Amino acid sequence: MHKGLKYSIISLSIIILLFIANLFFGSVSIPIDAVVKILLGQTVQNKAWMHIVLESRLPQAITALFTGGAIAVSGLLLQTTFRNPLADSGILGISAGANLGVALVVLLLGIGSGTVASFNLSNSMLIVLGAFLGACLILIIIMMFASVVRNNIMLLIIGIMVGYLTSSIISILKFWSTSDTAYSYMIWGMGTFSNISIDQLPFYCIIVSIGVALSILLIKPLNALLLGQHYAENLGVNVKIVRFLLLLCAGLLTAITCAYCGPVAFIGLAVPHIARLVLGTSNHKALLPLTILTGAIIALLCNLVSVLPGASGMLPLNAITPIFGAPVIIYVIINQKKIQYFN
Repeated sequence: MHKGLKYSIISLSIIILLFIANLFFGSVSIPIDAVVKILLGQTVQNKAWMHIVLESRLPQAITALFTGGAIAVSGLLLQTTFRNPLADSGILGISAGANLGVALVVLLLGIGSGTVASFNLSNSMLIVLGAFLGACLILIIIMMFASVVRNNIMLLIIGIMVGYLTSSIISILKFWSTSDTAYSYMIWGMGTFSNISIDQLPFYCIIVSIGVALSILLIKPLNALLLGQHYAENLGVNVKIVRFLLLLCAGLLTAITCAYCGPVAFIGLAVPHIARLVLGTSNHKALLPLTILTGAIIALLCNLVSVLPGASGMLPLNAITPIFGAPVIIYVIINQKKIQYFN
């Protein structure tokens, strides 16, 4: 059996187990037999259990499934585009751009004045648009610098500085907002898979699927870029158009996930490395599908861990993702000379 297919089958099995676990376990204890009856469309005596399973746990698990794959793909696309293993939407400032877009939309809607303190950030399409435009703005800025700066380390530093600049603007906007609005924005910034309702889920899944499908269609150009820009051009690849499509795809996935789930950290940076280390190759034909599956696994696992406190509440998502992501990045940095990602 082909190595990539083997690990994909194993990953799918793990995803199914974690997805089921996300339905059975949560901050509220529900008997397993009751969960099974609810999922089979049968009624149970406790109506609240039906609401929790169908309106909370199920959409939350589906959101984690799609979001993990989307963020991981975004990280992989950026790492290949910039030929840098430490590139992702967070370090390059793209997530910060999405955050800035959200902050600007919130201010323009008057939330900073406290007139709509109960506004739910995840319920407005303007938030999605703001996040997307903010992410695209930073992408354009990074691409402008990329055309001038050839050193990848310098480009990453520029991305970090752009991120600091956008964070500074956000801090100024928060200064003029009310305490309730600032608190709501802070909670949104911690990341969560629980903001998407069952009604919003189809739209979210469709947009994410479009972005992931576009990335799959770009597998051949991605492999060509591994050989370098000149080799890719000799193979007939229009590098400018491919880079535009790659960044558009990464921006779309970053914007939609950031708008609905907040800036989820480390998944986009660490998951592509996990997939590479497992496969031992940078061939995107096997790497990209496994990256999608691995991202879904990590997201479902983080979502499951977040409910460990039980009735005491849920842990913030960004308090959990570094536990899985940081050790991977440390390993990559220490062994960077031994690992040939782009050749």
